[in-house]
Amino acid sequence: MAYVETLLSSWQTILSNIAPIISVILIVLGGIVYGVAQTQPGEQRGKWQTAALAMLIGGIIVAAIAGAAVLIRDTSMKILT
Repeated sequence: MAYVETLLSSWQTILSNIAPIISVILIVLGGIVYGVAQTQPGEQRGKWQTAALAMLIGGIIVAAIAGAAVLIRDTSMKILT
């Protein structure tokens, strides 16, 4: 059982360290793609803007989950024990 706890703890540490990086990358790439979309013809602009907004929203969701990860973990531990 101690091995599982150690494994989950290491996963939590790794994910909590890379989540803000992924979030910032998605938000910045979303902004760049949205800017590039403004230079495209009308037929392609919608596709580019959709991809850009998906990246932006994905970055915000990753940031929200990363911010609430400790609260989620603590609540889950209380429920399971």
